[in-house]
Amino acid sequence: MTLRSLGANAPRDVPLLALLCTLGIQVLVSMCMLALPAIAPAVARGVGVPVTLAGVYVALAFGAAMLSASAGGARLRRHGPIRLSQACLLLCGLGMALVCSGIAPLMGAGALLIGCGYGPVTPASSQLLAAHTPVRLRGVVFSLKQTGVPLGGMLAGALLPGIVVWANWRVALALVALACALAALVVQGVRARFDAGAAGDSVPRPPSRHPVALVWRHPPIRALALLSFFFAGVQLCLSTFFVAQLHQAAGLGLVRAGMLLALAQGAGVLGRITWGALADRGVPATRLLGLLALAMAGCALATAAVGRHWTLPGLVVLAACFGATATGWNGVYLAEVARLAPAGQAGLLTGGTLSFTYAGVVAWPPLFALAAGVGGRLGWGYALVGAVVGLLGFVVLLRRPR
Repeated sequence: MTLRSLGANAPRDVPLLALLCTLGIQVLVSMCMLALPAIAPAVARGVGVPVTLAGVYVALAFGAAMLSASAGGARLRRHGPIRLSQACLLLCGLGMALVCSGIAPLMGAGALLIGCGYGPVTPASSQLLAAHTPVRLRGVVFSLKQTGVPLGGMLAGALLPGIVVWANWRVALALVALACALAALVVQGVRARFDAGAAGDSVPRPPSRHPVALVWRHPPIRALALLSFFFAGVQLCLSTFFVAQLHQAAGLGLVRAGMLLALAQGAGVLGRITWGALADRGVPATRLLGLLALAMAGCALATAAVGRHWTLPGLVVLAACFGATATGWNGVYLAEVARLAPAGQAGLLTGGTLSFTYAGVVAWPPLFALAAGVGGRLGWGYALVGAVVGLLGFVVLLRRPR
């Protein structure tokens, strides 16, 4: 894949620049979402709360993301994808600053602000990339952009625990907030190029202005949205509780457990590119997603069985496989939504499907925490997740395509 091949009707540098901008923004907002879970044991000790409350924090953030993603279509038409992304970066940075306070009500408000900033970023990037990417390359390009999610998690897991040891958890989160503010300034330089003509009446208005209603009127897109409800839950349970599970069940130190989370997120980068390339080469998206469901179910059940008898190489293999599957499905899903969406409505319908995705993120971490509380250990939460998504994988693969 060459730079020139990324955009048949655009200047040579425009598609690459669009990809780099959307990727960088995705990395930072994802790092904001996953920063606290990556250092959850340290934050819990510092604030004096149980580590399982990280699930409530994530639920608050993604609850706000669910609402802001579905409301992003009108803002895209009015301001354009880059201006909207700048606002998202600033909201995430402000939310991260509130979390640094260590005061529970302010931390909850910070989670809500971070979610409000996270939600519209993917619809904005989908609108921008759909305008500059030929259909034959969308699986790879959208997957490359979505590598920003595991890359953000990888940076959070690799860098923040070390900063906690060097300084403290407040300094670690404050640096993430500062990075968001700087990025909002940097992308101002490309706003004129990408936002010109993005707003206004150049894009046909859909028959319904509510993105969720539009998704429900398209059965294939509706099926993808419902599938994402469960997949997103697995992904966030990996990101939110994996460090704590390795710390408690396997006896790993915070830094080493954080590095294994970084490895999982890094494997997710390779997974997204690999699954996107397979989809571009003719593997049906639904079948591919069904197979990924079975694979991530196996990884979740293996994580439930982790104990002090596990060797480090075994944990490395588990982290890599779990990351490649549980964080590797998004690019295929988003590219398929963009392919099925009517012309000019990729961003709007992506926002609608993400309402279902984020609903899964809101629902599953508290369910995980409940199962872990009833069973007395985090492994019970992973057992619940693995059983549900495994059953879903069989249903998807056995269902006859329409």
